[in-house]
Amino acid sequence: MPVENERTGAELPLRERKKRETRQRISDIATGLFQERGFDAVTVAEVARAADVSAMTVFNYFPRKEDLYLDRIPEAAETFAAAVRGRGPRETPLAALRRVALELLDQGHPLAGVSDRFPAFWRVVIESPALRARAREGAEELETALAEALTEASVADPHLLAALTVAAYRSVFVTTARRLLAGEPAAELIEDHRARMEAAFDALERMEP
Repeated sequence: MPVENERTGAELPLRERKKRETRQRISDIATGLFQERGFDAVTVAEVARAADVSAMTVFNYFPRKEDLYLDRIPEAAETFAAAVRGRGPRETPLAALRRVALELLDQGHPLAGVSDRFPAFWRVVIESPALRARAREGAEELETALAEALTEASVADPHLLAALTVAAYRSVFVTTARRLLAGEPAAELIEDHRARMEAAFDALERMEP
């Protein structure tokens, strides 16, 4: 079955499909092991054996062990930067970012942060200092990528707007994550998450430098 780009639905070339399939398979296997035994108790060599690849192959796809679990960081940076670069002729950068944030939610995409699968995922992160540190770095990488796109869009203060946008998105995301961890079902949080995301972008538009 052809593999499509998760965001656009466009079919990918065979070589790229195979690379993405391999990357996803390794990450899925690693995720299962980490959730079963804890992040720090599993080695990259064990992940490689379970995935039937070499440790070098694992590192070809994931520069660090933490990236096996937090594998969506590059996708997040690419998705939000692309929203700014690919916006419509009459669409502001913030409007494009709002649109994509809400599209992710409508699609049930992992980057939206609303799923009943997330409590198990986030417990592993909470229990690992290395993963918590990598998550903070990921937010910085997203901010950098977004600032570059906003600079290209000739925003008055791209670095400030990127920082404010990432902080606002993270605030909404973390609030929902905490409620999921407390046992609230995702289905009951979606509309509240949407309302808080809309409010966050409303605030950003009022504060836009």
